[in-house]
Amino acid sequence: MFDPKRHLQSLARAKKSASEGDDFLMTRTVEDMLERLSAINRTFDNAIALFGRTDNLANAMRANAQIKNTLRIEEAVHEGTADHVVVGDDLKLKPNSADLVLAPFGLHWANDLPGTLIQLHQAIKPDGLLMAVLPGPDTLQELRDSLLTAESEVSGGAAMRVDPFTDIRDAGRLLQRAGYALPVVDRDEVTVRYDSPLNLIGDLRKMGANGQLNDRSPALNRDTVAQLLSIYSDRYADPDGRVRATFSLISMSGWVPHESQQKPLKPGSAKVRIADALKVDEVKLKP
Repeated sequence: MFDPKRHLQSLARAKKSASEGDDFLMTRTVEDMLERLSAINRTFDNAIALFGRTDNLANAMRANAQIKNTLRIEEAVHEGTADHVVVGDDLKLKPNSADLVLAPFGLHWANDLPGTLIQLHQAIKPDGLLMAVLPGPDTLQELRDSLLTAESEVSGGAAMRVDPFTDIRDAGRLLQRAGYALPVVDRDEVTVRYDSPLNLIGDLRKMGANGQLNDRSPALNRDTVAQLLSIYSDRYADPDGRVRATFSLISMSGWVPHESQQKPLKPGSAKVRIADALKVDEVKLKP
């Protein structure tokens, strides 16, 4: 689905044009992940900072009192100094080498996401934790709607130009499929406002988050871009003229199974009726 070459080219362009504040969404996500981690009463000896792109993720983890050691893993193009660099979907991780993995956004571009989750499962020790964030289906809904409408009006058809995003139900199923226990998935929504749609597009490029699909559709012509900007501003501007952009964040976490973890009771093993616990009369349904 994703073109690895285009992905690395996008990261390289983002690296060249990077400036302070460009990674605001990543910074917010890392802060949220570490806040969630603080609710877990334990320390982690060996953690992996996976695909943070800049050194902010690894630095935040190294400054966290719950984490003793952090290994930073990046793709071939990144900012700062990585401890381990990979190309493609083969992470080349040692089995049982970590007890915590934090992966904000980077897993989104994995061509084999189930396989990548399994690789991480194998690298995490029993009773170790994976925490990841993926962009959800409502991400950039305003841009997608405006782009689809503009291209249809100008060209009579529309190509797939925005990456597909993971649904919250699929995220839970992926964790279970990869063998994680006690999976937890939830969704957060962030609305960012811009002076114009062009500023949003510029931010996406600086994040290395522009389209990286294998699709080889021709570039948008000037008429389509002009129509896109007009539609976006008409449909999604606030009274002050600034436009909105939605980022939907799917947070997912799962533990590598261990005998000490809580397990669901077997069906029929309950000793108290629900009706008794709720202090209501039990009503049997007709067959």
